[in-house]
Amino acid sequence: MNEDEDILFQQEMAGVKPLARAERVSLKRPGLSEDSARARRDAAAAQADPVNPLAHEGIEPLDPWYVLEFKRPGVQNGVFRKLKQGRYEPEARLNLHRMPVKQARRELYEFVAQASELGLRTVMVVHGKGENSNAEGRRQASVIKGFVNHWLAELEAVQAFHSAQPRHGGTGAAYVLLRKGEEAKQRNRERFRGERKY
Repeated sequence: MNEDEDILFQQEMAGVKPLARAERVSLKRPGLSEDSARARRDAAAAQADPVNPLAHEGIEPLDPWYVLEFKRPGVQNGVFRKLKQGRYEPEARLNLHRMPVKQARRELYEFVAQASELGLRTVMVVHGKGENSNAEGRRQASVIKGFVNHWLAELEAVQAFHSAQPRHGGTGAAYVLLRKGEEAKQRNRERFRGERKY
């Protein structure tokens, strides 16, 4: 504004009074602390999803470069080595990158359950390496990665998992080996029975 416009504006606004503000109403219920409200929300979430056994709190974040590695007893070393090397092509992929923990927990549980039902053997879970870089340019610990490491080990359908090869996302993703379904086991039995010579 030039000086003339400013003077004109001041003259026009000379008799204007600000509007009175209405009193604000507090929306908090008396007697409810933030901790008790959070406890009630957590209890309601647990009741809403009684089927999902995965932990939803108390898991430590992991370093962005930490290599995830898990193998149940009975998984052959050669099978685990091939999984680790990325030699099994993932039949399905789940991206949890930047998801809230609650949503990621539900998505992972449903993904593994559905993949098991479909008889899939190898899948990939993308969890990311960390949210953002901090002021020094170093990546911060990955919250979702820590939860995924814990959750996958909790699921009975998961036989083994390992951080992916660089071409598939490196330490920001994991190959997951699922338990064979009864149908796949039966096919293997029949195949090997036919190959045996007596």
